[in-house]
Amino acid sequence: MTPQQIAEVRPRLLDFAAEMLGGLARSDQRAAGELYVRGLLTDGRRKSMQPMAGRLGIDHQRLQQFITSSTWDYVAVRRNVARWFAASQPVEALVVDDTGFPKDGPASPCVARQYSGTLGKIGNCQIGVSVHLVNERAPCAADWRLFCPESWDDQALDDPVAAAGAARRRQRAGIPDEVRHAEKWRLALEMIDEMTGPGGWGVLDQVTAAGGGRPVVVADAGYGDNALFRGGLTARGWRYVVAVKGTVSARPHGAVPEAITYGGLGRPSVPRYRTAPLSLRQLAIAHAGQIQPVTWRHGTRATRGNPDALMTGHFAAIRVRPASRHITPAADGSLPECWLLAEWPPQAEEPSDYWLSDLPDDTPVAELVRLAKIRWRIEHDYRELKTGLGLGHFEGRSFTGWHRHITLATLAQAFITMIRTDPKAPAPG
Repeated sequence: MTPQQIAEVRPRLLDFAAEMLGGLARSDQRAAGELYVRGLLTDGRRKSMQPMAGRLGIDHQRLQQFITSSTWDYVAVRRNVARWFAASQPVEALVVDDTGFPKDGPASPCVARQYSGTLGKIGNCQIGVSVHLVNERAPCAADWRLFCPESWDDQALDDPVAAAGAARRRQRAGIPDEVRHAEKWRLALEMIDEMTGPGGWGVLDQVTAAGGGRPVVVADAGYGDNALFRGGLTARGWRYVVAVKGTVSARPHGAVPEAITYGGLGRPSVPRYRTAPLSLRQLAIAHAGQIQPVTWRHGTRATRGNPDALMTGHFAAIRVRPASRHITPAADGSLPECWLLAEWPPQAEEPSDYWLSDLPDDTPVAELVRLAKIRWRIEHDYRELKTGLGLGHFEGRSFTGWHRHITLATLAQAFITMIRTDPKAPAPG
């Protein structure tokens, strides 16, 4: 936003920031928080502290003190932002994703040579795992975890020299003792619990109080491929639509486990499937005759051939039974059934994308597709946060500082969402 635009919305920004930062104990902290958010909103190539301070006409140490050494709880601010969004916007999905933050050196907390989808390769970077509250019009990057690689967890390292080095790096970065290496999908479940579980933020209560139904969980194949992640969602009562690779194993919907009967004495065999499972790719190709065109939403780019900007593709939706040693069969040996959704471009020899969903068996195909595709919002979310609001511009070396910067960038985006979706409405109070 230009300085003039900031000046025009400043009264609303002050009210909104006061509401979101209301849990901060001192008025000077709340003022510094609004100042930092204003710096993130103001146009500028870099949103690290010194460039922001220059544009705001203040000493950068004021921002640095607020981020690195002032005592305030960033989790409480995230809670406020998430609850505001859930009360003011429909929430159709909780979208799980992660993004990389490239770094030049080894000092940033939890930086390591690791794969980043942002880079498309292995590089020196941090990885932030996030859960977003999403509808077709707006997203909210509600909760975050900084992924801790094994090389930053002294308790996970067998080499005493490497463990001692990790312990020193953790101490310098101020990483809490309870933050340890855990798979990204476990961090995602942890955040979903934090936002919606007993004793948590009460986000689900806000959604239902506003008249909404229980959202579904959406994720890419980095999470959806994992049967433990899908099982963790099911155990918590969440429905899901998750991307998977075509190599994931499953059985046809009609497959039946069998028990072998022996003529002699002894215990009868346990019912089980007697043939090898197939891949999702094989199952989708076997049902190529079920491909149909599906329109799932209106886009923004109308053309002469598509004046309504309809988003349309070709899909097959069939019922299957995913097979994994991590999936517990029923007493009769049968595996749970779910939807397999496959996108198959007209000129392609096989499907390009696959999803699994445990939505009810009478769910319309168009709704399956719409929810599978709602992840597009997150790509927009990351792009706006990174290019417009400086999400990845934090140059500090503290774990807490990283989380505080990320939280205030999320707050800044929430303010933009409020302006965009209801430009005449007052800030929440």
